[in-house]
Amino acid sequence: MKTQYKLFFVSTGQGFLIIDNKMDLRVLFTLVYSSGFLCVLKSQEPKTPDVTDLAFKNIDFAMNLYRKISSYHDKNIFFSPLSISTSFATLLLAAKGSTRSQIEKGLNLDSLDGTGHATLIPQLFEQLQKNISQDGKLHIEQGTALFVDEHFNVETVFSDQIKTFFGADVNNVDFSKTELSKSTINEYVSRKTGGKVNEMVTCIEPLTQMMLLNTIFFQGDWDRPFDPNNTEMSRFYVDKYNIVQVPMMVKEDKFSTAEDRELRARVLRLPYRGGAALLIVLPDAAADYTVIDDEISAERFYGWIKNTKRIKMEVHLPKFKMEQSYDLHEILPHLGISNVFLRSANLTGLSQDPHLRVSQVLHKAVIEVDEKGTTAASATSVGITAYSLPATFIVNRPFFFFLYHEATSSLLFMGRVIDPTKN
Repeated sequence: MKTQYKLFFVSTGQGFLIIDNKMDLRVLFTLVYSSGFLCVLKSQEPKTPDVTDLAFKNIDFAMNLYRKISSYHDKNIFFSPLSISTSFATLLLAAKGSTRSQIEKGLNLDSLDGTGHATLIPQLFEQLQKNISQDGKLHIEQGTALFVDEHFNVETVFSDQIKTFFGADVNNVDFSKTELSKSTINEYVSRKTGGKVNEMVTCIEPLTQMMLLNTIFFQGDWDRPFDPNNTEMSRFYVDKYNIVQVPMMVKEDKFSTAEDRELRARVLRLPYRGGAALLIVLPDAAADYTVIDDEISAERFYGWIKNTKRIKMEVHLPKFKMEQSYDLHEILPHLGISNVFLRSANLTGLSQDPHLRVSQVLHKAVIEVDEKGTTAASATSVGITAYSLPATFIVNRPFFFFLYHEATSSLLFMGRVIDPTKN
């Protein structure tokens, strides 16, 4: 009697195994099980974070920081989340233990560090900076610097890495000579911001050990400028009791706009030449703008961008200029970043000298919006639908604004304008 051979096809998730009826079933089981196991391993392999993930996480950090600042007062707010997160990311090359984990968690970057590569996050910041500046049409410059008291010896590895990933320098100064060190730091900031920020530091304590600085300068022209001849004085309703007169720019054109019905707010996108845009979020007249304080997030920000629709409308936008300063060493501990400011800080990657800590982190931001565009500088889809009516967008009450890089969706600056006449 002839032996009959039969072929069997077994799916493994990776393809098919072809076997015959003479094959040992134990071998068959091993082949199928092993192939399936390999498939499971492959499907569970963690995704390596990229600059898109970094930009998203940085926006959520920005919203957390904004909420903390806004809890202190109900006035104008303006800062650069990219500048702040970049400056602290430099310390990830130096921080160890809980000091490092606090920085990662406070910046909302802890989920990006699951691969175990100590330089992964600095590498992502390096790539993000390249992506933002590679076009060449966008005038944006960023600089990072650490000023360390000359009595501390800085590790060569740290100096090399901070130069590689951030293009930054470590500067030794004698903080006991307060006027000289203040002048040195202010000259650096003025040079990096094109003279827009001239006095970053007003006073320095003689016992200062280290100051952390990051500057970012942006100058953008509107893709379609406003005509200065159409600008006229108009009312701006600060609240139901206070009205101020402001120079109001007016333009009729096709604009990208949307409505966030859940937050009772309208959204307007104003593009710049070179790949950046300003997003205006205007709460309804009867709405409480503090509701937006509690609800803004990276997801909602992306939803605003993605759901805009171009329509013809008349836009009224006030000219405004703001200059804001923040002592971040007083604010960031409320976001969980505290060790780096204490004597218990572990910055042994920067220096083996004990008790080295960050004494001050100062952030100063300046923005000017007019008919031509914007000059900004600093040192250191949920319920959204396209909007069609009405055919006017009049920004005559408190509003929010977000200046971002379009290709990476990276948030460069953000703010809240309560009174555009207050500098």
